[in-house]
Amino acid sequence: MSTSQITFLKGHGTENDFVIVPDPDNALDLSVSVVARLCDRRAGIGGDGLLHVVRSAAHPEALAMAGQAEWFMDYRNADGSIAEMCGNGVRVFARHLRRAGLVDEGDLAVATRGGVKRVHIAKDGDITVSMGRAELPGDGVTVTVDGRSWEARNVNMGNPHAVAFVEDLAHAGELRSVPPFSPQSVYPDGVNIEFVVDRGPRHVAMRVHERGSGETRSCGTGACAVAVAAARRDGADPAETGAPATYTVDLPGGTLVITEYPDGGIDMTGPAVIVAEGVIDPSWLETMIG
Repeated sequence: MSTSQITFLKGHGTENDFVIVPDPDNALDLSVSVVARLCDRRAGIGGDGLLHVVRSAAHPEALAMAGQAEWFMDYRNADGSIAEMCGNGVRVFARHLRRAGLVDEGDLAVATRGGVKRVHIAKDGDITVSMGRAELPGDGVTVTVDGRSWEARNVNMGNPHAVAFVEDLAHAGELRSVPPFSPQSVYPDGVNIEFVVDRGPRHVAMRVHERGSGETRSCGTGACAVAVAAARRDGADPAETGAPATYTVDLPGGTLVITEYPDGGIDMTGPAVIVAEGVIDPSWLETMIG
């Protein structure tokens, strides 16, 4: 890896925070260990994940999407592992592109490992992401914390989720480690686990353990999974009712509005903020990877 003048930014979407590394030509080799150190909150910059900003045509995983989306969000979890998608990350990714003058307000396509996502950057500041369709595999799991157990619905938003409705969010426990679930075979590559309580009609609150990151202040795909699971529980499946289902989802870091349409499409609307930018110290990076 070249260690000369590597720039970074820091941003968040409902306090789900990210290190942003612009690299249009895909010139940087961001290894697992490098990403993990950059995301370290004590020894690095700190973040729930890393957004590697690359032109689709320059990245082998996104080349096939280059005709649909100029930019590829090469997303990494805080432990350096690769992830398919991150809903809050897409909004922050779009905010960076707009701030850098690389895109205009209005509609935008972003390539991700979970497919091409359609984004709308509104003049009022909020960003809406078309998150695609949810898949609902029939096999769920049982999640157990401190002697309490819940059946969790299996929802896939391009990445896997297990959604458990509970009486109190405190019942989720500390969420630093993965809550035990069974059978393990349902999620061989790990899972994001959401714990959900009702706040009112079509209004819920949640906490989440994100795969590879622990508890985070927000999870966009998780909020979508929760809204989908709540709609099925409430008898409000848009495919059956013919009407959109909109849920307000409160997270520790803020609020997202999720709408599922009769054709299965899901929109997520919320804020995205860039808070800082700078340069990674080359000598620190050389020492870290040496």
